[in-house]
Amino acid sequence: MLPVETVLTFFTASLLLAAAPGPDNLFVLTQSTLHGRGAGLLVVLGLCTGLVVHSLAVAFGAAAVFQSSAVAFSVLKFGGAAYLLYLAWKTFTASALPLPGEGAASGPGRRELYRRGVIMNITNPKVSVFFLAFLPQFADPARGSVAVQILFLGGLFIVSTILVFGCVALAAGSLRERLLRSDRAQVALHRLAAIVFVGLAVRLATAER
Repeated sequence: MLPVETVLTFFTASLLLAAAPGPDNLFVLTQSTLHGRGAGLLVVLGLCTGLVVHSLAVAFGAAAVFQSSAVAFSVLKFGGAAYLLYLAWKTFTASALPLPGEGAASGPGRRELYRRGVIMNITNPKVSVFFLAFLPQFADPARGSVAVQILFLGGLFIVSTILVFGCVALAAGSLRERLLRSDRAQVALHRLAAIVFVGLAVRLATAER
């Protein structure tokens, strides 16, 4: 079992890292503003599911493949960039939707929102590389299985992510209710979100190991 001091230090660092501006929390902010708090929280769950995959990859060595193989790293990052461009196109061409209580909405369903979060996170090989560099720093081979410690630390990181990203989703959802009172505002927000997705795609496509 890791010392309490190590756990607290790791959890504090994880909270700070989750709060730092980055593609994931920007993705949550965009989806929450477009589709509401519930949508944002589903995206958060999807992103955290991706973090589970990355934690398992680090614990059992798969992440090392992305660190050592340029081909594997490139395939994954370009796949993720292509998906973000697809989301950009869908968002750019989306029409205004009625607010809750004003008619049936035709936005993305729950599965789609959750899937967006999963794909957004899993297709970013830099997350695996980051976990590979970050998590083992807090593991201690003298205290038992390193793989188990890595999984425990990954779980703590996920908790910190849920706390921070959940707050982002709730705040952005409240902002949405104020902004989307006109069709023009909705269309403008869709255009802005599309630009954000393109920016995220370019950032991912140009990422280096």
